[in-house]
Amino acid sequence: MSSSGTHSTVSGLLPVDTTEDVRERGSGVAREVAVLPVGSFEQHGPFLPLATDTLVACAIAREVAAAYPVHLLPPVTISCSHEHAAWPGTVSISSVTLHAVIRDIADSLRRSGVDTLVLVNGHGGNYVLGNVVQESVGSGTRMALFPGMEDWDGARDRAGVQTSLLSDMHAGEIETSILLHAHPELVRPGYETSDFLADDRRHLLTLGMSAYTESGVIGRPSMASAEKGKEILAGLTEAFGAYFSLVTAKTPPSVDPDSRH
Repeated sequence: MSSSGTHSTVSGLLPVDTTEDVRERGSGVAREVAVLPVGSFEQHGPFLPLATDTLVACAIAREVAAAYPVHLLPPVTISCSHEHAAWPGTVSISSVTLHAVIRDIADSLRRSGVDTLVLVNGHGGNYVLGNVVQESVGSGTRMALFPGMEDWDGARDRAGVQTSLLSDMHAGEIETSILLHAHPELVRPGYETSDFLADDRRHLLTLGMSAYTESGVIGRPSMASAEKGKEILAGLTEAFGAYFSLVTAKTPPSVDPDSRH
């Protein structure tokens, strides 16, 4: 790995702000917003690293931080990956632990004057993050979970992703594209010939991933490209604007009744 590749990987994962950088940025906004990438450490087939979800969450958060005045936090790198336990290298913590970690981070931020936290989730199995955000209402911390399903849909359309969101479940077109763009040095050969689909996964939580895929892949990584990865990140960064406006508003806007139908 080249020295430039090493630097890119480290900078993509760990913010390099000083405390003065944070103070200066905070002085120019009406409400300080922290952004926390949440990934995982789980198998992603033979060609993507165990840290893929963390790398994806960090890539999204890094682009967001470049476009909006937010306080970028280092990632949570191990989360709820129990469905991948059949593969070597996968490590999980309980949903209770992840819930507590996020709450502790939110409490710590609030004590330092940051009362708004956006969770950038890179792992679909982190269901508990939705509960954390739900429970934050009235807690003194304003929270949001990003990206939402609609945000992914918009980014997929913009990038010309061909695989449906149902089929592109794990180590497929989207994740491989983002890594080909953000960390090409970490994508190993083999993604071009690793396509595998298993759209009927109704018992996934009971049986785990190994009941549906031998390789660990569910999706079409052969359709991935760095250009698609770039456009996916651009689409998500644009979509974040609505979240930023929402969490920084003095009074959360009312929902238009017509938009509910």
